[in-house]
Amino acid sequence: MLPNPAGANWEVPKIESVAALAQWLGTDVSYLQWFADLKGLGCKYNRPKLRHYHYRILAKDSHNMRLIEAPKQALKKLQQRILTGMLDKIPVHPATHGFVKGRSIKTYVASHVGRRVLLRMDLRHFFNTFRAARIEAFFRTLGYPESVADLLAGICTNATPGDVWKQIDTMFNRVQIWEARKLCSRPHLPQGAPTSPALANLCSYRIDCRLAGLAKSAGANYSRYADDLAFSGDAEFEGCVERFSAHVAAILQEEGFVVNYRKTRIMRQGVRQRIVGLVANQRLNVVRNEFDRLKAILTNCVRHGIHTQNRNAHPDFRAHLEGRVSFVEMINPAKGMRLRRTFDQIRWE
Repeated sequence: MLPNPAGANWEVPKIESVAALAQWLGTDVSYLQWFADLKGLGCKYNRPKLRHYHYRILAKDSHNMRLIEAPKQALKKLQQRILTGMLDKIPVHPATHGFVKGRSIKTYVASHVGRRVLLRMDLRHFFNTFRAARIEAFFRTLGYPESVADLLAGICTNATPGDVWKQIDTMFNRVQIWEARKLCSRPHLPQGAPTSPALANLCSYRIDCRLAGLAKSAGANYSRYADDLAFSGDAEFEGCVERFSAHVAAILQEEGFVVNYRKTRIMRQGVRQRIVGLVANQRLNVVRNEFDRLKAILTNCVRHGIHTQNRNAHPDFRAHLEGRVSFVEMINPAKGMRLRRTFDQIRWE
């Protein structure tokens, strides 16, 4: 299989055999095959040495669950090598802003500021949607032989063992557990691996092209931050936004994604246009009540001491507050400067 002609100038390593891949990753072939686990032994047998991930199930704000699959140290080093030496050499679509160097939620929202209407859509089970076969096909398009692409896909994907779900909290209903277990039982991009965000962005290039073209035909802007999609426009787009959202959902379904319709929002200028926790009505800004809450915490730290405000028992409360202040400074420098002055008055002894 020849590499994609568009990638002729990509500086990806030339790997023509499994032995060459093992040498590039700094290991031997048998060790590489053990980490790739193409036979799925780690999922079939409850043996710690066969499993390369730590599992943790978290509750999201929407009462849904999120499975974190964190690779163990040895596998993580291989994935970081693939990320820095291969995946980072490949450009992503211009509309992609999540997990991309030089881009952030600020650049994601910037193109939608001050528009008459804003359409926000969300994808369910984003990382789990990318199966091992899709990841293998991506590595094949780089020109790697099938045996090499299989091992690379195996290193970057994982099938969740069934016994992980036995320890789940009773706060989730059976339908949620069944759906998540079904999605994760087959090899997929694990949420927690360093290679997953980059592979998800690269494998979404086609869907980004289709949605960007659809948005252009309707006089709208399009951008994506991981599983959050945003479209915005003026009078032309406002007249067809409902029909437009149906076309977007149809394209997403064709590409194998699932739309979270509960989070779909059409926001006009008369309401607060909020995406990824930022406001985009007239200018890019933080949410006012969240700013006021942080300002009150900082003020109370100055007046009454830090011990009265660390209600969630953060181990490094200073770093926690400074990170929140820095975030406001990035989004709105004027408001951030006011918070910074109050923060500098806090006594940390």
